[in-house]
Amino acid sequence: MSILRMTYLALALWGAIHPMYYFVQWFQTNGFDIMAMVDAWHANAASSGLVWDLTIAAITLTVWILAEVAVRRNWRALIAIPATFCIGVSCGLPLYLFLRTATVR
Repeated sequence: MSILRMTYLALALWGAIHPMYYFVQWFQTNGFDIMAMVDAWHANAASSGLVWDLTIAAITLTVWILAEVAVRRNWRALIAIPATFCIGVSCGLPLYLFLRTATVR
């Protein structure tokens, strides 16, 4: 495995674990209330802007994945879509790049 692929995998793991640490803390403090979390995401203009930035990035990544899977037939790469929306762009993007580079020779 190349250093680049190992870097993508390490970033995907970091992107899954590090943000989850903060989500778990939030849920321990506030209970498992998704709507309260969404309200917290929109507490001010700065956080709302960040939420929209990440939402647009996630949608763009999904379109890119679907377009490339249609051409390359790398069906394993589709796993990056639920990773993006269930964990975050910080996990989904490096995971997709890791899976994408597996087929490049």
